Amino acid sequence: MRDSNADDLTAMADLLTPLAIRVAATLRLADHMAAGVTTGAGLAERTGAHPATLKKLLRFLVSRGIFRWSEERGYEVTELGAPLRDGAPDSVRRRLSMDGLLGLAELGLTGLLHTVRTGEPGYKAAFGRDFWQDVSDVPDDANVLAEEVVSGLEADGALIVHSYDWSGVSRVMDVGGGNGTLLIELARANPRLRGAVLDLPGMARAAAKRIEEAAVADRCEAIVGSFLDPIPPGFDVYVLSAILCDWSDGDAIKILRRCGEAAGADGRVLVADRNLIHDDDDAHAARMNLLLTGTVPAPVRTLKQLKRLGAAAGLELTWEGPATRRRALLEFRAH
Repeated sequence: MRDSNADDLTAMADLLTPLAIRVAATLRLADHMAAGVTTGAGLAERTGAHPATLKKLLRFLVSRGIFRWSEERGYEVTELGAPLRDGAPDSVRRRLSMDGLLGLAELGLTGLLHTVRTGEPGYKAAFGRDFWQDVSDVPDDANVLAEEVVSGLEADGALIVHSYDWSGVSRVMDVGGGNGTLLIELARANPRLRGAVLDLPGMARAAAKRIEEAAVADRCEAIVGSFLDPIPPGFDVYVLSAILCDWSDGDAIKILRRCGEAAGADGRVLVADRNLIHDDDDAHAARMNLLLTGTVPAPVRTLKQLKRLGAAAGLELTWEGPATRRRALLEFRAH
């Protein structure tokens, strides 16, 4: 008789089921079934898959309750598999897709042993390139990171909009601003404010699209660039929202220095960093900490450490705002 703990542990370590589900998400199998393509041959033709191998995948996912099959109706999506449809209210299709950045980030955990042994991101060990390179290079239609990771202004992010004095600010740049969510909210809250998002090409395209959709394109724009390179000058405030926590100390100092150079004597650098405090008993935080460390350096820093980074970049702390459990505001100026 097998030990139930051994069975449970083996089930937890299973790789086949999650990978099979992610393949189904990548191939959009649930959407094709919902559109009336219900035979193995039809699904193989629609997805460009190898027919015999796809049939094995389908049979396995039927056994897991994701799909069902009958002689009369062919393959169908079950209630359990419904979120694999793009149109489902709780869709996870793009999040799990191996073509999307979130899917790639989690697949990069195959390099987790390298991370644990060295402290370095396993993503590069797994794929031979940095995660942020893929952020720049991924096709727009797969850029789930631009839509899901930064799609909503979190409660912590609202600190930037409502706890900082924007009354005297004419121009703001959201450095590494992703899809433009923060800049859009700032523009809505401050009708006279003009601004720009600076980010890599894929993100900048996503930001430009959302800025247009939000009807603030007359005051806001998206600029293609890297915060590791010289940053366009001329803005009153340069915001770094949840940026430094993705970079090593050396790179974080370089990013702060670039912002300080762009801000000059009259501008300001507003750091709104997160991951300042972690609850070791929080299962979600534990998962995210390990996932991020396997993808990017993701150092956990205290306020004191952030202040030291600013000083090392030649910046002077001029204001400290309110802090939540996971985010705080620090304003710096160039000496």
